[in-house]
Amino acid sequence: MILDVGQIIAQLGKEKGIDKAVIVAAIKEALETAARKKYGMNKILEATYDPDTGEFEILSFRTAAETVVDPDTQMTLEEAQVLDPEAQLGDSLGERLSTKDLGRIAAQTARQIIMQKVKDAEREVIYNEFIGRKGEILNGIVQRYERDCLVIDLGKTEAIMPPSEQIPRERYRQGDRIRAYIKDVTKTSRGPEILLSRADPRVILKLFEQEVPEVYEGVVTILSVAREPGFRTKIAVRSKARDVDPVGACVGMKGSRVQSVVQELRGERIDIIAWDEDPARFVCNALQPAEIIRVLVNESGKSMEVIVPEEQLLLAIGKRGQNVKLASKLVGWHIEVRAEGQVEDALKRAEGLFAKKPEGMAAEVPPPEGEPSGAPPAEGTDAGAKEGESHEAPSAEGKDVDAKDAESPKE
Repeated sequence: MILDVGQIIAQLGKEKGIDKAVIVAAIKEALETAARKKYGMNKILEATYDPDTGEFEILSFRTAAETVVDPDTQMTLEEAQVLDPEAQLGDSLGERLSTKDLGRIAAQTARQIIMQKVKDAEREVIYNEFIGRKGEILNGIVQRYERDCLVIDLGKTEAIMPPSEQIPRERYRQGDRIRAYIKDVTKTSRGPEILLSRADPRVILKLFEQEVPEVYEGVVTILSVAREPGFRTKIAVRSKARDVDPVGACVGMKGSRVQSVVQELRGERIDIIAWDEDPARFVCNALQPAEIIRVLVNESGKSMEVIVPEEQLLLAIGKRGQNVKLASKLVGWHIEVRAEGQVEDALKRAEGLFAKKPEGMAAEVPPPEGEPSGAPPAEGTDAGAKEGESHEAPSAEGKDVDAKDAESPKE
């Protein structure tokens, strides 16, 4: 027996999850490299493995020739017939070499090659496992912080979560359990690098798939997600079945399903909105609970102007503009929110600017900035009025008076 490593191969394959053939190939390559250093680099060497006995052998192959030019690769016919009585010119025959005399340096070289090959195979196994799980939610244990990056133990390997993928104000201690989304898996010189995230909008989608059977089965579809990690999220849902309420399915009995997601995200507020094909109605749903009076749609510019009661303006905009910003992301349109009173004032000013002047009265042209007006102010007008300021026409008995009748003629 040259080298019995059958038990070692079986143990390595079981512990590391590596295919037995990969370990055998690594040992063969290591033995061949060590033998070349011992017996000569020009020799044609081949390592073999017998799975029944668990033995490795090293064979040196030479070709039978009439004239030997290179003793490392050629032999005489007489030498060949000693090995095989039926050998003929041109036949290649193998001679068994001893591995006992490989030497300490050759043995160390073989060991390093075996360990490197096994490590490379282990990295490949880990990469293939996690690349197939990309886009899933998994559990891990917090190990440490490295330059604000969170290092998480996944059992077979470690993953990282950079600051951009962390939820603001979330801090962890060593040993804490964490659930995160596998955002990307890449190969590097140090092995596979697994990028985790808790701030990605797809985290919401995966959490609802785990908590809501209708979402997992595809009966209820989450069409859009707008998220400000750690603070608020809006999701738009639609049902493929008429008898299934998409919002109710995601909320659950007494809010149990959505509360499970909120607890996992440590209190992040989640708004579940019914999707609508009409962008105007979709915006009204997205800005809930604010009451919408009317929506002005500019399809060419993909923008909307939403009119709300004055007392609900702050509710529609939200804290730090959060509500309208998330609604804009969810719908995919630019949204401007205005109070009803502001719109009426703007309409009245517009009516005053475009109102007709009395016949024979020239329209006033404001002078350029910085230059005084050449004409004195007319009687009955405020000489100190700012340039461009419009005056609203008085009303009688609650009715708007025509702008022409409202102007007083010059005395």
